[in-house]
Amino acid sequence: MQGVLSGFAVIAVVIGVGYVLGRRGTLGEQGGEVLTRLAFTLAGPALLFTTLAKADLTLLFSSRLLVTALSTAAVAGVFVAVGAVRHWGVGRTTIGALCAGYVNSGNLGIPIAAYVLGDASLVAPVLLFQVVLVTPVALTILDLSGAGEKGTVWQRLLTPLRNPIAVGSLSGVVVSAAGLRLPGPLLNPLTLIGNMSVPAALLVFGMSLHGNGAPGRGRDRHPVLLAVALKSLGQPAVAWVLAAAVFGLHGAALLDVVVTSALPAAQNLFTYASRYRVAESLARESVLLSTVVSVPVLVAVAAVLG
Repeated sequence: MQGVLSGFAVIAVVIGVGYVLGRRGTLGEQGGEVLTRLAFTLAGPALLFTTLAKADLTLLFSSRLLVTALSTAAVAGVFVAVGAVRHWGVGRTTIGALCAGYVNSGNLGIPIAAYVLGDASLVAPVLLFQVVLVTPVALTILDLSGAGEKGTVWQRLLTPLRNPIAVGSLSGVVVSAAGLRLPGPLLNPLTLIGNMSVPAALLVFGMSLHGNGAPGRGRDRHPVLLAVALKSLGQPAVAWVLAAAVFGLHGAALLDVVVTSALPAAQNLFTYASRYRVAESLARESVLLSTVVSVPVLVAVAAVLG
């Protein structure tokens, strides 16, 4: 279980540093907002572009990824249905649906894939699926649901092209699909900028924990508990059933899809919530609780299927 423990340890340390910064007020009152803007408008798009520009897009077409896509759609669909019935609002429901099915495939998924599954590249299809399809769709919904959105139909159709995260992702896909190899003088600065994305998101998350009560007890209690239950238990269970009963996966392939589905919600979801100023407590508490719950879940999955 070295991969599980080491991955969580790295995240915990950086979040802890962020908490100390927030408690001491080291970065000032606007520090968290500045880091959020940095991660959302510059570092995040740079990271996605450099990652996808070098990615093998054929990984998007596999039975393993189809299992992940269907399990993501299933749990997100459940959250959306409940959100519609409970009148949680479009923005809040969108963030909650992401927390229910968007896994931490980057800074946590990579080390776990490397140590538990034996191959870090196994998480690549999930990463591609999320940044190429899920993220642009979700952020477009958040853009269009904003109170100030009054543009023409044409402007609304072009909403994804005004979103830095979506632009970075789609640009990387275009470069990869065209078979282009970017020269070092262009790629290296973008890589350096992109490397700020994950630590910035984790620091902001840690800073947000200061001054807030225990998760799952505030006004977002019900959507938080629903998102965590769907993410930590529902998604891996659905993936397990689909992989084994529908697609006939077994052995290492079955372990792969179930482990990746059992990963907790990604920290960058809080960055998105902060950027759009919607459901921030829902994102923060869901990420925190799903991360804690995922430890015994991942250990159990690896013990049963490993």
